[in-house]
Amino acid sequence: MKKLLFKTILYSILILLVLEVIIRTFYLTKDYPSRYIDEFNVEKWVPNQTGLSVTGIRRQNFSEYKINSSGYNSYREFAPSDYKTEIALVGDSFIEGFHQDYYNSIGKKIENKIKNIEVYEFGYAGYDLADQLHLIHAYKNMFNKIDHVVLGLKFKNDLTRGEYKIIQDRIHLETPLYKSIRKVKLIVYAQNSGVFDPILNLIGRISSIFKGKQSNKLAKEKTKEEIEKTHLAYMENFKSLVKKYGYDKKRFVLLLDSTITPQIFLKYLNENNYEYIDFYDTLNESKLPTTLIYDKHWNNHGRDLIASVIVNYYRND
Repeated sequence: MKKLLFKTILYSILILLVLEVIIRTFYLTKDYPSRYIDEFNVEKWVPNQTGLSVTGIRRQNFSEYKINSSGYNSYREFAPSDYKTEIALVGDSFIEGFHQDYYNSIGKKIENKIKNIEVYEFGYAGYDLADQLHLIHAYKNMFNKIDHVVLGLKFKNDLTRGEYKIIQDRIHLETPLYKSIRKVKLIVYAQNSGVFDPILNLIGRISSIFKGKQSNKLAKEKTKEEIEKTHLAYMENFKSLVKKYGYDKKRFVLLLDSTITPQIFLKYLNENNYEYIDFYDTLNESKLPTTLIYDKHWNNHGRDLIASVIVNYYRND
């Protein structure tokens, strides 16, 4: 019995080691760059990291990222001056572009279409408008030299708060425990494959039992009045952020999809001279897919179209 138990444990360890080697050899899961809070209280990636971003258990998407000295995924360093023309793209994972090789990013596509311009990509997964405006305010000496600033905005995600605060849940991912777990590629692969989902779902159900009526209330569909109230609250958050961190209407422009942006907010933008670039028509009219198969991030064609929309806006400005 002891011999059988010993062999079972030994073979299990060997199998796990072989799987770890296979996953690493064929790059079946992604590298995780490290993040930190800098001296200006800005959350970003640790500078000068490189790695591979892999999405899906069969490498549906495989791309290379490169974090520059400023802490953002980019093919170039950020060095604005009064003698050059620059555009800053500020936003979340859609701007960050881990789904695309860093040297074929939206910024690079824009540069290919407009001569004598530099594009700086300040993209970071999870950034909302509070993150973006805080970043610009914290680095105002740099941004004051940048000629044009494009801010990505998804209304339902990016206006949930009226003031910037560090999101501790993301920073907790940098604890020694989480960093050690991420080094084991087999665990990362299993997590991305949904192996742990039943356990996590069970924990969620147990947690909801203790929450009782509160969890049921959260699951209820919102009424029209509740939705309108939320929209008004988000608009107040927008006003609060602009008041606190500033907003240069001459240089700043929002990048958004008008079909998922409430009309009341679009009306407010128009009445108060906030410029925005609406990319919905361009992407919707495309005969080719504009997003990845497994999520809503833009694919290479979609990124080409987004770059074209931004270029057309500045050419017609």
